[in-house]
This record gives sequence, structure tokens and C-alpha cells, in this order.
Amino acid sequence: MTHMKDKYPDIPILYEDNHVLGVSKPVNILSQEDSSGDPDMLTILKDDIKVRYNKPGNVFLGLVHRLDRPVGGAMVFAKTSKAASRLSEAVRSRNFRKLYVAVVHGRMKKPTGRLIDTLYKDSRSNTVSVVPKGTEGSKEAILDYTVLETAGAMSLVLVELHTGRPHQIRVQFSHAGCPLYGDQRYGKGFNKAGQQIALWSALVGFPHPVTKEEIRIESTPPEIHPWNSFDTARILEELKNYQ
Repeated sequence: MTHMKDKYPDIPILYEDNHVLGVSKPVNILSQEDSSGDPDMLTILKDDIKVRYNKPGNVFLGLVHRLDRPVGGAMVFAKTSKAASRLSEAVRSRNFRKLYVAVVHGRMKKPTGRLIDTLYKDSRSNTVSVVPKGTEGSKEAILDYTVLETAGAMSLVLVELHTGRPHQIRVQFSHAGCPLYGDQRYGKGFNKAGQQIALWSALVGFPHPVTKEEIRIESTPPEIHPWNSFDTARILEELKNYQ
């Protein structure tokens, strides 16, 4: 996307065919447009496709899943309405794998485990909290984690999401006593203002909407603090275990 650099940040394309576009989302870019008017992935990528393929008129691009604004990494879009429908169905039927890596404060009680919580989102404050099961408007949140490495008072964890709740990873790890590095909202007392949250979309896997072939789109975090406190090559090794 070199021709787009003047207007937008560079967005690496990880996979592309006639039906699917997989990219590495930069941190602090919106997944889709909101009232802020700030740059968003859908608009940037539509503009890019229009230029690269010299397309007249409107370009179709379907949002299949979202990443929170401060989160970077692997993200998938649909280039046709048929692909959008089939990929959305894969998400609904949990046939759409999402693996993240995160740096958390402290050490988890177990090296591997499953976190199951009931979450409630307060739309007015855009905050999510753990609430008793059965609370009106609440939803179950499930994730599995593996501690890849520890360094001082921080741990590098690989996370597989089984549900896609707002702020899910951030809230569940905070509730477990290990808030994410840089998370101002759910890690107060641990993090300083201005720190970038250490949460990265490492792998998105799904059946191709047309060929049904298993597609894997992988992305590793940048070699900057706090990621460079760990062996990030270990992330790629660990992803191989997830077939």
C-alpha cells in the first residue's frame, strides 16, 4: 500500500484473493467508521482496492470481525457479499478461530487454563464488567490461555477466544488478577498514562468461503517494548500447534 502512505498508515496485506482480504491492522486505527471521523480500516482498504484495481464506483468490502482500536494484528475482510455471508456464518457457528497474544502483569495461577466469566457491557460508559451469572443483559465469555514465557513481573500469554465479547480478553485477565500491560481502562494501578496496550491478533483461521480450504492468517507483534522483553519467535512456533 505504498501509494497510500501519504494519507494513511501502511497496512501490510497478508492474504488476498477474489473473495477474502487479510491484513495486519496497525494499532490505534478504528475497525470501522465512528463519530470521531478518525481513519478506519474499512474506508482505508476500500480506497486502496479502488486505486489498486482501478475500480469505478463503490467498492464492496465486508467487515467480518472487529478489533478494538488499540489492538493491532491479523484481521479479515470479505470482498464479496457471498463471502461476507459465509464468513459471518463461520463466526456465528464458532468455526472461525481467533488467537491473540498479550503481555499481562503478574503470573497466572496455572500455565494453561480456561477462563469462564459472565460479562455485562454498560453502553453509556463503554465499559465491561464481570457480573453474577443470570444478570439481565449479561453474556458468557470463554477463553483458553497458555503462558508462553515470563519475564520479571510480566507474562506473555497466547489466548484463544471461544466467544467474541466486547473487551473480553482485557476484562477476563484483569478479573483474574493479571491485567494487560498498558490497559488504562481495566488495569488502573498497574499501568501509566500513554502506554500502548499489549494485545495483538496473532492468528485468524477459517474455512475459505468458496473453496472451503482452511485459511490461516498470522501476524506477530512489533519488536518494541514490552513485546521485546520476550522471544516473539516463540509465538510463531506455538501457532503451529493450532491446526
